Amino acid sequence: MTVQTAHTAPATTASTTATDNAGHGTRRKVLWGAQILLAAFLLIGSGLPKLVGQADAVETFELIGWGQWFRYVTGVIEVAGAVGLVIPRLAGLAATALIGLMAGAVLTQILVIEPAWSILPAAFAVVFAAIAHDRRAETRQVLRSLKR
Repeated sequence: MTVQTAHTAPATTASTTATDNAGHGTRRKVLWGAQILLAAFLLIGSGLPKLVGQADAVETFELIGWGQWFRYVTGVIEVAGAVGLVIPRLAGLAATALIGLMAGAVLTQILVIEPAWSILPAAFAVVFAAIAHDRRAETRQVLRSLKR
């Protein structure tokens, strides 16, 4: 009986591990889809319009009051973040940096522009946090390689 119990335990562990891996694979696929969609939005819908001086971007940064240099900085961060999101090794770092950007966007919406619009960058920050958490192993590897 002891032999059966010892034999049964690894089978249960293997079964649990297979289930966990299947869940991780599904989560990774869902997050990969989110990464692609967010990268497309950051690049096409947000970053590039800031960099090329689209009228509404210029007006928004005039309203913020920090000058147009801040529009360029924000656009560069968004474009770099978009690129980083689609490179698996860099996705966690990009997501982490974008959480900071979204925190600034939430505060700007609440304090300067329109508080109701703060929901969108807050929701993006939650997704970026999920991506950063899922990609934490890759992020650790990148940071270790930088220390060398």
